[in-house]
Amino acid sequence: MIRRDALAEYVRGSLWVLPTLSVVAALVTGSMLSLVKTGSGSPLAFQGTADDARALLIGITGTMVTVIAVLLGLAVVALQLSSTQFSPRLLRNFLRDRPNQIVLSVFVATFAYSAAGLYTVGVSGGGRSANFPRFAVSGALVLLFVSLGLLVFFADHLVHSIQVDAIMSVVERNTVRVIRDGVFAGGEDVVDVPEWAVAIASHRSGYVQVVRPHLLLRTAAEHGVCLRLRPRVGEHVVAGTTLAWIWRASPHDPAPAPQEFSQMMDAGVRIGFERTLEQDAALGIRQLVDVACKALSPAVNDPYTAVQAIDHLSVIFCVLARRPLGNHVVRDAGGAAVIIPGRRFPEYLAVMCGLIRRYGAREPTLAHALLRLLHNCADVVADDAERLAAIEEQARIVIADAEREVAQPTDLALAHAEAEAVRRQVARNRSTVHTPDNRPEGPPTP
Repeated sequence: MIRRDALAEYVRGSLWVLPTLSVVAALVTGSMLSLVKTGSGSPLAFQGTADDARALLIGITGTMVTVIAVLLGLAVVALQLSSTQFSPRLLRNFLRDRPNQIVLSVFVATFAYSAAGLYTVGVSGGGRSANFPRFAVSGALVLLFVSLGLLVFFADHLVHSIQVDAIMSVVERNTVRVIRDGVFAGGEDVVDVPEWAVAIASHRSGYVQVVRPHLLLRTAAEHGVCLRLRPRVGEHVVAGTTLAWIWRASPHDPAPAPQEFSQMMDAGVRIGFERTLEQDAALGIRQLVDVACKALSPAVNDPYTAVQAIDHLSVIFCVLARRPLGNHVVRDAGGAAVIIPGRRFPEYLAVMCGLIRRYGAREPTLAHALLRLLHNCADVVADDAERLAAIEEQARIVIADAEREVAQPTDLALAHAEAEAVRRQVARNRSTVHTPDNRPEGPPTP
């Protein structure tokens, strides 16, 4: 299961898999169409001679080589621009862009289809022949016009895909999807790892990409142990260091042997050379934070792009604010359990606000944008005391840093008003009394 997931993730982010499959499909299609017999008078048949057909295929083949080179050059320029201007962690999004992969696949398929036709059109047994598969040559013409249309589409798609709004919208959409479908539900308090727990070492170095708790629980239940991972999804581990702890209910029970769990850990925990977005919402947040921080650097000096990044982060954090976060626990009826450590909402909030705030404390519009994000989060959090306290604390720090760095107090008028709105919203949520079905008994306290 875990290896199949890894293969699927690799295929989605690879530029060579679909083109390779398209070459195979083009060769198979060309072989099948060559078997179709059509007369010279058929409207679906190529009307020229064998020499005309061969010249056509040679022209298409040469044109496709040039177009593929131009396409790859434009793609490299887009990757370089996104890496230097926005964030190197955005490269993965461009590699996973399905329209780019499809366009490249069609171009490569057209080249392969036409080049393979040169072995049969106008040649037979090493000599010239007047007979050739006319219908298959018509297929090359069709692919040529399809490629022409896709070339225009690719130019339009590339121009739109490197716009900062489009880049951040893709990150926002993917991250929200991960939060709703891929992030583990947490919120359960768990006991600390006991002193008699046995450590399981990691066999490889890299980032924790995917964890399958039910696969881990199956083996843990067979041995009657509890298991807790040390790193969270998205964190880096080093080969030889502790990946997880296992223990039995009582220190007097025989200690479990770590080597018995090696295969289970390889199947249930995928470690790779890079972070992926499959279960790691923090990666999407990191991408948008990187865009904001780079926009605030002296070399770029583009605070409005940072404000836009915060607006997209606001959508993500409002989704996070509604979701139970923290340690994820799955249990077995026999007492076995698997614990996956997770980030809590205050941790997400502190990392995001802290990085952007430290880079942009001198810019009042950035402080206002961060406070507006906090206000939106406070509006959807309801009566969670921990999250409300984190929102209030971050609002206090943002306005304190802005007051220290901005020389003109008038520039902070909007920021102060937004900070006051955050405080009022937090106070209103704290004072709201809820009934068991989670509906307020009366209007909120003003």
